[in-house]
Amino acid sequence: MPVLLIMSNPLGDTILATGAVPILAARYPGEPIVAASGPAAVPLLAAMPKVAAAWSMTRLPWGGHWRALWIKARRTKWTAVVDLRGSAFAYTVRARDRFVLGRDDKTQHRVDRLSAFLGTAVPAAPQLTWTQDQIAAARQRIGEDERSILALGPGAKWIGKTWPPDRYAALAQALTAAEGPLAGARVLIAGAPDERMAATLLLDAIPDEQRIEAFGWPLPELAAALSTVALYVGNDTGLMHLAAATGAPTLGLFGPSRDRLYRPWGRFTRTVRTATSFEEFARLPTFGKPESGSLLREITVDRVSEEAGALLAEAADTAVPSSQRPCPDGCN
Repeated sequence: MPVLLIMSNPLGDTILATGAVPILAARYPGEPIVAASGPAAVPLLAAMPKVAAAWSMTRLPWGGHWRALWIKARRTKWTAVVDLRGSAFAYTVRARDRFVLGRDDKTQHRVDRLSAFLGTAVPAAPQLTWTQDQIAAARQRIGEDERSILALGPGAKWIGKTWPPDRYAALAQALTAAEGPLAGARVLIAGAPDERMAATLLLDAIPDEQRIEAFGWPLPELAAALSTVALYVGNDTGLMHLAAATGAPTLGLFGPSRDRLYRPWGRFTRTVRTATSFEEFARLPTFGKPESGSLLREITVDRVSEEAGALLAEAADTAVPSSQRPCPDGCN
């Protein structure tokens, strides 16, 4: 009998919860795992060898996505239903075991919270895999150039969570300059297709021969590409968590979001946040609205550049070269 794992809608939350897959596979050996998540994460889950099927839960009015999931799941007798959304769904289908994640106390990082829920002493760190075909596709997109790659994630669904594009441009120039820690590196700029326009200033600042545009790439191919980069710097988004989960040294920029809950998870990860706290931002009348503008303006280029340099030095001392960085769970 299969195991149903109900994951979050946001991409970043789902990536942070992928560590549940190998734990459940070990706990229920031989049982196929069906993972249900928001549509963005489905290709990543489908690429995981331990996931037999990945179901998309497209958000619908009046909770229609829950009914759609129930229609898919109702005829199956499940070994276990593991609900990370904290709903009552597990009690509407036939299952031997039911586990429902309780209310969030807003104090634990998502990975620590998941680990406690699953009862594992070892952190349920994010796990991603990608196929050899996806590696080949990523290499074709990147090209044969052997220069190091600096990856940037300048977008976000809400402008308040973004660092201004001109600062990303200044950072790229500082890091890749002749005296910078990534001298001569190419710059990969990633995001959703609709985020390209907002990044125009940044794109225009990077010479054609140095720039790699990665807007709208299939996420498993982007994961394969990010696994080879020297450094990723980006806003608090799903792409930041994607980069960290591939093992890329990752620097996340935070302001109107809780870094204690959502900082990038991994050995070589750091954060830079505003002096203004999340709670202070949340009291602004424009919080969550487009008219807020960027709320990360108090983060300077010098500060991010300094932190990036320190992270690069730390990774260089102890990590394998980016070109030899393996898939965390083994490519298939």
